[in-house]
Amino acid sequence: MRGILTYILAAFAEIGGCFAFWAWLRLGRSPLWLMPGMASLALFAWALTRVDADFAGRAYAAYGGVYILASLGWLWAVEGARPDRWDALGAALCLLGAAVILFGPRGA
Repeated sequence: MRGILTYILAAFAEIGGCFAFWAWLRLGRSPLWLMPGMASLALFAWALTRVDADFAGRAYAAYGGVYILASLGWLWAVEGARPDRWDALGAALCLLGAAVILFGPRGA
């Protein structure tokens, strides 16, 4: 459970940090948005290193599914666009893939 919460923290930190750059470059917001954005991206990197995985690549691959689900939550909660059934299906497929990566049996 702790690993999933860490992935969720990492996802929202990454999305928030990237959104700060989006707001600055695409929405015309102040460059001051970059300061909390960079701090949020640093939090993302730190959080992802807290995941209990033997290899960074496997941790990052599994994180991808959580990131996609969190992105759709951001889309709905922050940007006001409700995800459609295709978004939901895509997220479910990605989460299934992440579960296979995280929990699949490993050979010796």
